[in-house]
Amino acid sequence: MAPPKPSTPTYVLGVGMTQFLKPRRIREYPELGYEAGVKALLDARITYDDVEAGIACYCYGDTTSGQRIFYQFGQTSIPIYNTNNACATGSAGLHLARTIVRNGGADCVLVIGFEQMRPGSIKSVWDDRPSAVGPSTSLMEREFGKHASPRNAQYFANAGVEYMKYGAKAEDFAEIARVSHEHSQRNPYSQFRTPYSLQEILDSPTIHGPLTKLQCSPTSDGAAAAVVVSQAFLDARPHLKSQAILIAGQQLLTDDPSVYSGSAIDLVGWGMTQRAAKQALAEAGVSVRDVTVCELHDCFSANELILLDCLGFSEPGKAHELVRRGDITYGGKGPVINPSGGLISKGHPLGATGLAQCAELTWQLRGWANNRLVENTSVALQHNLGLGGAVVVTVFKRADEGKNPKLSDEEVVRASGVGYNPATEARVIRPEDGEKVKSRTRSEYPVQDTVQKLRSRI
Repeated sequence: MAPPKPSTPTYVLGVGMTQFLKPRRIREYPELGYEAGVKALLDARITYDDVEAGIACYCYGDTTSGQRIFYQFGQTSIPIYNTNNACATGSAGLHLARTIVRNGGADCVLVIGFEQMRPGSIKSVWDDRPSAVGPSTSLMEREFGKHASPRNAQYFANAGVEYMKYGAKAEDFAEIARVSHEHSQRNPYSQFRTPYSLQEILDSPTIHGPLTKLQCSPTSDGAAAAVVVSQAFLDARPHLKSQAILIAGQQLLTDDPSVYSGSAIDLVGWGMTQRAAKQALAEAGVSVRDVTVCELHDCFSANELILLDCLGFSEPGKAHELVRRGDITYGGKGPVINPSGGLISKGHPLGATGLAQCAELTWQLRGWANNRLVENTSVALQHNLGLGGAVVVTVFKRADEGKNPKLSDEEVVRASGVGYNPATEARVIRPEDGEKVKSRTRSEYPVQDTVQKLRSRI
């Protein structure tokens, strides 16, 4: 029998993100990734010299784009991994960081997810070779017809129509989007912060029935980052324990054969999500009933409805009843879903999404997200899905395993390494912020253009 693998508790010690923007090249990925990374390092109260490995998460970009960002902090010769796992890329990077730290490969890993996208619906740039989702797409077209609407919208709209056999209606999907847009008003990082009525959402242009435009996540530019550390790293900095968030359970899985059953719901990852959630919750030693706040992958409102059932927040076939009772928002009986506004409102820069979810839940568990806080939270759950496929489910707890306090902005400022409350205020970093976290070995050459752009934004 092989000896047991070494394992150490693993924590998120610092997080940071940029505002999510319409993809118009207003800010490009080296600057976006740099800002998110600087904020995460400041939040963790460390410098780049403390980082032993880097993980870059992106879907659209050339090879070694991660180095293009990380070299702005310094050239310390650490390993840098460039990852791509569809829309689950950011969380896959978080999983990789935890795996490295948990098994003794490093004590401190910086993960940066970023994306610079093109306007319009997601399209593959690799049209000269077989598509990674080719078998799934051909099956979808065989079972549900071939349409001119965006392919990803078809996947999730078909799944939503299938869930209607339990009694769900188009209004239920629209209500999910209404809640997401309402939540987004309090998230300063959201791409869209305008609330809409249920009727306005139903009346917006149809993308692929029953989904309308305001029920679909947009393409976005943006970045988010996390510093992942070991127990030993945290023990050496006991003054930071109150802000450290334990990754109590986590699972990255891919599809099983059920994905090709012919069911539209199976085709969008029901099987792998259900298994990943059960395993992550079991590892964390909690039940789904212990979860009071959840950031889940609402790329389309139909997916959120299905996930409420799949993750166990509702009785089987009853997710629409949870929505109708108001149990997915503040004051309801279920967990608050996507207090950030979710992908629908916050935006969906693919490589950054999973790390933005991590940032939101970190702020929630610390008690920093005081304008949208889900109070009395001790367990938070994150779900991030990529067609093709991959899913990451992560369960977070406070390091002290207590419940989150509600801290004022003034209290957060005293505890924060960035000098303000980053949960309620989205600021662009200053050049001097980068100076605080840079490596002693940094060449100024890779970062000079970024510094000039930052100066111009102040």
